[in-house]
Amino acid sequence: MFLLLVIIYLSFISLGLPDSLLGSAWPSMYTTLNVPLHYAGIISIIITGGSVISSISSERIIKRFGTGIVTAVSVLLTAAALFGFSISGSFIVLCLYSIPLGLGAGSVDAALNNYVALHYKARHMSWLHCFWGIGASAGPVIMSLYLLHKNSWNSGYGAIGLIQLCLVFVLFISLPLWKKNTSAENTEKNNTVKLNKLFSVIGVKEVLAVFFCYCSIEMTTGLWGASYLVTEKGISPEIAARWIALYYIGITAGRFISGFLTMKLGNRQMVRLGQIIIGCGIIVLILPFENNTLLPGLFMIGLGCAPIYPSLIHETPQNFGREYSQAIMGLQVGSAYIGITIMPPIFGLLASYISFNIFPVFLGCLLILKLILTETLNRKVSNG
Repeated sequence: MFLLLVIIYLSFISLGLPDSLLGSAWPSMYTTLNVPLHYAGIISIIITGGSVISSISSERIIKRFGTGIVTAVSVLLTAAALFGFSISGSFIVLCLYSIPLGLGAGSVDAALNNYVALHYKARHMSWLHCFWGIGASAGPVIMSLYLLHKNSWNSGYGAIGLIQLCLVFVLFISLPLWKKNTSAENTEKNNTVKLNKLFSVIGVKEVLAVFFCYCSIEMTTGLWGASYLVTEKGISPEIAARWIALYYIGITAGRFISGFLTMKLGNRQMVRLGQIIIGCGIIVLILPFENNTLLPGLFMIGLGCAPIYPSLIHETPQNFGREYSQAIMGLQVGSAYIGITIMPPIFGLLASYISFNIFPVFLGCLLILKLILTETLNRKVSNG
């Protein structure tokens, strides 16, 4: 089981690597593609739309083919899409390659999250998402190096695609490890739960709204943070890409620390703690000290994001039972991707018409809504 856990950790690095690339590269991409700044939202919609489809369908796919095969094929799909980005010079072509990029991500997310929630303790869930953060932190760093030395976002995507391809090789040779641990999957192949039954489960509507709000905060920060720094704070695109990496480093470091904190604190306490830290980060971001508070603010927002998603994910079997776990996990991931799909483009449109200065206010409103929904969820599942 330990070797398989290592493979799962590596898989989440591959999941994180592409997630932060668009936001860090876009200040350079949109000028070479000759499109408006807010067009990043269109690519984001396509990627996350594909992820919604694959995550909601994940229960049937996983029960038919198994977690190992689904993970390996999905990462192969994302690698191919990234190589497509690396040879693209047209916005339309980028949109086409965004489809497999999104489809690959959704299945991996739902499959591995449920597998770890069922088979491992809360600390492993935090560390799993810490490895996502390693990938998400490395993405902007690698991209900034290619922007700085080669002035080429295409080469940055190509480098990430090559890393993904190496991970695909590891995943395929590790398939026998999965076969030893999929007896539960094989015995439940015909027990697919219908959607209308899932929505009648107490707390499901609330948990979907919570995931929607959380991932809206995380993705809006990651996608538009660099543009906020460039357009409103006068930071160069290369430096902004590195500074956004600090946001993802905050997520990564926070999830590593969270793994230890979960030995003392429950999942709900970890979520509340994360929300408080995000709020503090937003306040720091808007303090009137020129650009001196930008780095601490971004880092704190990332640090606050750290425990929320893995704690909510790990709570799924406890909130809704093992019978519904994989099906509801797919819905949760799908709802998270819907938030990623809808809210960052909405912010992009608002910012293009008003100003990117609304960035901290937008995040604050989402945080308040999420806090209310989370407490409503906790009350319902506790009473239910």
